[in-house]
Amino acid sequence: MAAAVSGPEVAAEGQEPLLGPGEAEEEAGRDVVETQEHYKSRWRSIWIMYLTMFLSSVGFSIVIMSVWPYLRKIDPTADASFLGWIIASYSIGQMVASPLFGFWSNYRPRREPLVVSTAISVAANCLYAYVHVPHSHNKYYMLTARVLVGFGAERTSAMANTSACQAVGFILGPVFQTCFTLIGEEGITWKLVRLQLNMYTAPVLFGALLGVINIILIFAIFREHRVDDMGRQCKSINSEGEGSDGVDQDTEGNVDHVAVVAINFLFFVILFVFAVFETIATPLTMDMYSWTRKQAVFYNGIILSVVGIESVIIFMAVKALSKKTGERAILHGGLLIVLVGFFILLPWGKKLPNIQWQEIKNNSIPRTSIDTLMPFWSLEAMEPPSNHTVEPVGCPVTQSWCLNTPMIYLAQYISSNILIGLGYPVCNVMSYTIYSKILGPKPQGVYMGWLTASGSGARILGPVFVSQIYTHLGPRWAFSLICGVVVVSLLLLEIVYKRLIAFSVRYGRMQEETC
Repeated sequence: MAAAVSGPEVAAEGQEPLLGPGEAEEEAGRDVVETQEHYKSRWRSIWIMYLTMFLSSVGFSIVIMSVWPYLRKIDPTADASFLGWIIASYSIGQMVASPLFGFWSNYRPRREPLVVSTAISVAANCLYAYVHVPHSHNKYYMLTARVLVGFGAERTSAMANTSACQAVGFILGPVFQTCFTLIGEEGITWKLVRLQLNMYTAPVLFGALLGVINIILIFAIFREHRVDDMGRQCKSINSEGEGSDGVDQDTEGNVDHVAVVAINFLFFVILFVFAVFETIATPLTMDMYSWTRKQAVFYNGIILSVVGIESVIIFMAVKALSKKTGERAILHGGLLIVLVGFFILLPWGKKLPNIQWQEIKNNSIPRTSIDTLMPFWSLEAMEPPSNHTVEPVGCPVTQSWCLNTPMIYLAQYISSNILIGLGYPVCNVMSYTIYSKILGPKPQGVYMGWLTASGSGARILGPVFVSQIYTHLGPRWAFSLICGVVVVSLLLLEIVYKRLIAFSVRYGRMQEETC
């Protein structure tokens, strides 16, 4: 972020600006070019922030595949509609924490809120590992744990690269979850402290460990640095004097607020549909393919791991591609791909999913073609035999739509994952890039706050929306409405397409019109 120079007046052409009392000293401070040691220290701090944003996102997504089966295991009274609140609780906590930690960081060293928020996340992850202990109301303990994880995950940032790290964290979290499925549902129990280390608790304990490492790195390496684009050190990037000059006042009045609102809406839709996608994956596959809890976590983890690799490649390639085609065209293409991805998920054909009450009656589990892979990956054979009854699988008869809605074939589901995994990173990166260019050189803190609020709102409403619609009306209604939302966003993009231009381009056009 470039630091503005406080309104100097030029006495004559070619002369130095006439600086007022105190300004000469400040200007001389700005002319000190950043030393090599200072430069290295600053970039070490930046990489710590990248890591912090990445771990924050992993904390959300590392359990996203296992929340539903774990919830069903510890509290049979919970239904799919409550799952939406569990997923949304993370973003609710994040939204509540945002203004509090933001206010704190404005008046105190930023290391303080970083360490405290990370410590809260560590404690919340440990709480999540113990939600099985109470004898009742376990679902509410899980809800509380996820709210606290979100509260501790708040990280104020306005940098595009940190947003990319955040998005990659959301995508790669399920990859870590897949690795932990090898532990199994029973796992190891440490009776002294009543700790169960299994496929549901190991990911959050791993997240807690990463949080502790993050805190150590913040204390050891993180330092605050303020420089402008020329590498000159500044006293403050938000000092009162810097926002009072004529240039900033002009830019304040010339930001295209229609474009700002449009991008906020598009960003909301992008995160909304991705939150829907992550929330519904596990219950959908358990209902459609009669997968057990462990199979659902494991198979979805494998699928999302492949999608995650695909998305990382897209993240690296999309900025280079945008230089040739432009950000707006790529954003448009990304939304079209997401639309096709959800359209494919609509139920077709006549075959109905297996009904869960039939599976309980027959005391059997139908095997799908993908089950043949299980012996090569599962550690179930190494686990001691148990006396518990066979886990009920299939589409619950309590969901009335199971009796008349065709199943979604596995090929449909995998194809949809590939397309959404392609479209989401494209839309995410391009929306950030376009938004930053629309704002131009003016301070972006408030506007980035709006964008963050849009994202948090999407991650709250998305899970609640899809869990309620899916539970009561089924996948046909849920995915049809999602397609409708994406179509509306495409229409909006067409309407404001010509306004989504860089501030410098728009400002130049306005200057030409006034001449």
